[in-house]
Amino acid sequence: MAMHAAERAKPILVGVLNVTPDSFSDGGRHSGVDAAVAAGVAMATAGAGWIDVGGESTRPGASVVDARAEIERVVPVIKGLAAQLPAGIRISIDTYKSETAAAAIRAGATVVNDVSGGKLDPAILHVARGVTIVLGHMRGTPATMMEQPRFSDVVSDVTDELRDAIRAAERAGCRDIWWDPGIGFGKDLRENLALLGKIGEMRAALGCPVMVGVSRKRFIGELTGRPVENRVFGTAAAVAHLVWSGVDALRIHDVPEMLDVVAVASALGRP
Repeated sequence: MAMHAAERAKPILVGVLNVTPDSFSDGGRHSGVDAAVAAGVAMATAGAGWIDVGGESTRPGASVVDARAEIERVVPVIKGLAAQLPAGIRISIDTYKSETAAAAIRAGATVVNDVSGGKLDPAILHVARGVTIVLGHMRGTPATMMEQPRFSDVVSDVTDELRDAIRAAERAGCRDIWWDPGIGFGKDLRENLALLGKIGEMRAALGCPVMVGVSRKRFIGELTGRPVENRVFGTAAAVAHLVWSGVDALRIHDVPEMLDVVAVASALGRP
């Protein structure tokens, strides 16, 4: 029996918690452990189902942080969150380094969110065998991704490359595999829009849950002319589209606002 619109499954809201000085949107806001933990608890209270902790910026051209420094940033925050978050709220670690992922899991993380899809440090696939792994799409590194060759057909190419990443994760023993199309990671405006327009078809082709991050991203600024701090309405439009496309999780900064968007978009159903 078909579900009524109001009964459609709602995507999980993944709250972004950057403990970095140079993230594109909120760098430096949560640099202290107590402030970061309080921010994560506030997002969970507002409706986030995961808190995604990152200790290295992955914005275009970002500088690399070594694993030791990254661990020093994220582990105290993850431990604090594990002690204070309401039951059922998951903690994910946003890293492509296996050493950082292992330390984060020991501290209480149950999701590894790797923007490189296991390419930059393949050992991360073995580290993540007992938890959820999100395989992002990116060519090159955050510092070089915008210099990579263009796509012949971005939807087909990204789907094929993600399928290869999923198979590699399966061979490594991962059992709970998600994917992320990598919006903004080495893609221009046209390519980002093409991927967002076909996200439902990509999910069907790949057969795994999908998490998408569009919050405050550059493509929204390109479409609206708004600076990063004023992209909440553009983000809301993209989030509504993704709800209608059937995504499983949305990585966002503005939890209360996007919770409202998800509630209304889910009730209305795809126009």
